[in-house]
Order: sequence, then C-alpha cells, then structure tokens
Amino acid sequence: MGKIIAIANQKGGVGKTTTSINLAASLAVLEHKTLLVDADPQANSTSGIGFDPRTIRSSVYECLVNDLNPREAIVQTDTPNLDLLPAHIDLVGAEIEMINMHEREFKMLRMIEQVKDDYDFIIVDCSPSLGLITINALTASDSVIIPVQCEYFALEGLGKLLNTIKIVQTRLNTALEIEGILLTMYDVRLRLSNQVVEEVRTHFSELVFDTIIQRNTRLSEAPSFGISVIMHDASCKGAINYLNLAREILQKNGLTTESPQIATV
Repeated sequence: MGKIIAIANQKGGVGKTTTSINLAASLAVLEHKTLLVDADPQANSTSGIGFDPRTIRSSVYECLVNDLNPREAIVQTDTPNLDLLPAHIDLVGAEIEMINMHEREFKMLRMIEQVKDDYDFIIVDCSPSLGLITINALTASDSVIIPVQCEYFALEGLGKLLNTIKIVQTRLNTALEIEGILLTMYDVRLRLSNQVVEEVRTHFSELVFDTIIQRNTRLSEAPSFGISVIMHDASCKGAINYLNLAREILQKNGLTTESPQIATV
C-alpha cells in the first residue's frame, strides 16, 4: 500500500512542482514504484516530466469529475519505476463542477484508493491555492511536505496553510501528518538565506528536513528538457539534494537504514 504525500503551499514560486517531480524521480531511482499526480491546472509537473498537456486525452480532471478509473489516465515516464497521472487546463473548472457533488472533499481520495496498492509512493503536486482541489489532496494524503523558499517572505502565508492543515486533520483526515518543511532555493552566498534557515528551524525545529535544496542551474534547466534533474545531470547539486531528501523520507518511514549525505549549513 503506497504512502501518499502531498506537496503543498498556497504561496507560488516556492518549488512545489520542482520538488514533486524530483522527489518522485528520486524515489523511483531508489527502486520504489512511484506515481506522480499532477493536481495543478497549470500542469507543470506534466510538462516538466516530458508530456504535452495539450495532447493529454485523459487526466486528473476526468478522474475527479467523471469518475474515470485512474488506470485509464496514468502514463509511464522515461524514468524507470515512475508513472504520471497528468493534468490538463480543464482542471481549472473542476472546483466549480465539484461544488455540488456529494462528499466533494473525498473525490481525490476515492480516485487514489483505486491505485494506491500499485505503488510504494504517490506524490501529489498541489496548486498554489487553498481551494477545493488542494483540500482534496490533503484529505487523500497520509502526509504533507511544505516547501519554503529561503527568501525574505519565507514565512508569509505559512500560518494560513498550517491552519488549513489543522482543519483538514480535525474534520476530514485525522491521519494527516506533516512529513516535513523543506527549505528550497538556498544560496550559500547570501546572508539572507542563512537567516531564513535559522528562523525556520527556530520556529519549527524537528519539523524541518535536514536536507536543504540549493539553487542550481541544472535544476532550473531540467524542466525545459521534460526530464527530472536526476535524468538531466545526476552528479549536480540539485540531483544530490533531492536524492538526499528521498533517502531522508525513506529513513523517517523506516524503509532504509541508509543515512542521507546532508550538507551542513
């Protein structure tokens, strides 16, 4: 039975999609069967892993709105052990169409339940909002990873997200846990980055992953080639960071005794 992890933060540009693609690819490379679910109408995970959203025939939208069996929409990627449940721009309208549906907050849970036994991990890339699709993702998930960029407004809106998670835990998914807060876009040369790291770790202590995702050109380039950074350049800092994150998650969940190689900050 696969562990379902949502990647969520209503603040845009924090590295949600980058984390979703590269964490999923890293888990797959470490020989864990993984499904990447693109739950963002922008469909960046879909294009970033090598598929044109405009040519997708079946997507998350059809699964949520029309109850299509997700197996009919899932596609194989070029990365061994990694499958994709793609998104399409139609997902923009899903929230409106779902608004009057019975148990609308549980539509994604019902969708994922059909395939979760096929995978070790299911990674859900959420949209930058706290709308119905994101609520669905949190309701369907076992845990949530919150990417936080190492920039000035790092903690802006984080309280609102944590409050939403608390509401979901209380009313919709009592089993939901915070897998961890992930610091992204770290630049070792900037004093501000170090200040943000210190501030986040002071506020949230053990909730913060040891792994930090550093700014990296290869990491930024990879989506333009439609591949993960580990397929683009496995030796670059970005690939090493995400492999370390995958190993840290595996260790946290008792699935490996191998410790990640964490760079100290």
